[in-house]
Amino acid sequence: MTETTGAGAGGTSTAGAPASILVCAACGKRNRIVARDRGAPHCGSCGATLPWLVTGTDATFDAEARAAVTVLVDLWAPWCGPCRFVGPILEQLARELAGRLKVVKVNVDENPALASRFQATSIPTLVVLRDGKQVDRVVGALPKQDLVARLTPFLLRT
Repeated sequence: MTETTGAGAGGTSTAGAPASILVCAACGKRNRIVARDRGAPHCGSCGATLPWLVTGTDATFDAEARAAVTVLVDLWAPWCGPCRFVGPILEQLARELAGRLKVVKVNVDENPALASRFQATSIPTLVVLRDGKQVDRVVGALPKQDLVARLTPFLLRT
């Protein structure tokens, strides 16, 4: 399970990099993780690979989008019914694809610059990034199996 409260809700570390609180699916420990572009986060207690789901903002997005793994940007809004359908699917994928996928959730109402940057005129809009470049885009809600099929070609093998 992941948690995007406190620093994960757009907070920054003392070094200025965005930080998130990720909860280990294996042992339940809360881990404070700073955005980084190498590797994937691991639990400080049991060493398990953490599900990587964070909140991105206009201010923190560029740092959050730099990752060695595939990044899935979820442009959403709390009032959007299809977004509420996709949200739990993305949480499952973050757990199931830990170490291969980072999910960055961006509330378009609170982050209009990112909504404009990704031309998110309809939501949910899911943008797949590899090495900082857009490699796929999905507009609308897809069932989990269809989303996995779209993501699979872009995921690193473990």
